[in-house]
Amino acid sequence: MTPPPVRTAIVGCGMISSHYLTNCRQTDLLEVVACVDRDHGRAVEQAERFDIERACSLDAALADSSIELVVNLTVPSEHGGVALAALRAGKSVYNEKPLAVSRELAAVLLQEAGGRGLHLGSAPDTFLGAGLQTCRALIDSGEIGAPVAAMGFMLVRGPELWHPDPAFLYQQGAGPLFDMGPYYITALVSLLGPVRRVTGSARTLHSERTVRSGPKQGEHFPVETPTHVAAVLEFSEGAVASLVTSFDVSLSAGATFDLYGLGGGLLEIQGVEGTISLPDPDTFGGPVRLRKLREAAWRDMPLSHGHAEERRGIGIVDMARAMRAGGAHRANGELAYHVLDVMHCVLEAARTGRHVTLGSSCDRPAPLDPDFRAFTSPDTAG
Repeated sequence: MTPPPVRTAIVGCGMISSHYLTNCRQTDLLEVVACVDRDHGRAVEQAERFDIERACSLDAALADSSIELVVNLTVPSEHGGVALAALRAGKSVYNEKPLAVSRELAAVLLQEAGGRGLHLGSAPDTFLGAGLQTCRALIDSGEIGAPVAAMGFMLVRGPELWHPDPAFLYQQGAGPLFDMGPYYITALVSLLGPVRRVTGSARTLHSERTVRSGPKQGEHFPVETPTHVAAVLEFSEGAVASLVTSFDVSLSAGATFDLYGLGGGLLEIQGVEGTISLPDPDTFGGPVRLRKLREAAWRDMPLSHGHAEERRGIGIVDMARAMRAGGAHRANGELAYHVLDVMHCVLEAARTGRHVTLGSSCDRPAPLDPDFRAFTSPDTAG
């Protein structure tokens, strides 16, 4: 007999919620039954738009014993508090990234989930998309030999150029490292395993920023976190990665993909036998390019897995599968905590001028089966 879908509440109905609501309604494993937002009108709007059963308060959602899962799409500063309340109400939780702003609160979330037999997950789940799963298959099959090094950068002028309300992206727990770094670091950990030690440097170019679009255009807001961060990550299996995330610069001749039309990025892994050029880790598709030693040119590799379109929520579907069938889910709390620990250690290294050894580790998430399909709608991206 087919198990019933996991009854789910979406908490936080901002810009990103439309992606999740679109995708989470295209699977038999989830049933979204409630929308919650501090701005109740926004929750009502999303509930009506996506034909969700009701819009309600957080307290009402947590008091509803039929709701098993909370998808927490609030701003980063609220991730930990909302997740903790949901866990203590007996709900499994999937957070947007980061898992929490502080490692201390994130550790409490892991303890609460484990002690209560609940599932805890977190974005990003882009590493489960067709592009990065194809890269995983290439690395695991030995196409580039043993990985030696990785290089990544994400260079944009700043989200205030396009986001209608960007101030939260410059608060503690955000900035370029905490906002975009999770995509890069999660991708690297999924491909290379956990990080052992880091170092880094950081700076803040401007103490204040100005909203450049939308109804708040012209308003000023303070910057509370570094806006240009350069890091070196040493992996337990031996590879060494360099990673730069910036809201201060936007142009590079080496960029292999464009971010929002306002900057560029690059992510690649070099092995003893060749190099893989990875797709934008904030996306689910390609391109994936491979060049081996003594080959004259890069080759575009066919995608070996599904989910090449915008598929935010695949990690939630995988978690719902685990809730019903047992076993581990991939975008899990331990992985998210390790990524959070990496970022905090990078900033600690920048403050102290030394290497910092991580206090956490995690298992490398299992690869997806190439035939796995999380959603009922066809995936038409190449």
